[in-house]
Amino acid sequence: MKFLKELYGAGILLFYYAKYPILIGYPALIYGMDYKSSLVMDILWVYCLALMIKDIIFKFVLKRKYCDNLSRSSK
Repeated sequence: MKFLKELYGAGILLFYYAKYPILIGYPALIYGMDYKSSLVMDILWVYCLALMIKDIIFKFVLKRKYCDNLSRSSK
């Protein structure tokens, strides 16, 4: 059980810091440098894209709703 928790924590840190370089760099490698496409990297790229979309939704959409509700209650 401890190993799974450590693996989960390492995965969170990896994707927190590596999602943007993977999201930008992998298409550059494929289309700009004729890198061979692999299924594992394709799945990893889609996962990083989903994480980025989640970050955008939480940062801009949900925060905007929270700020609107907060400003209405203070008036």
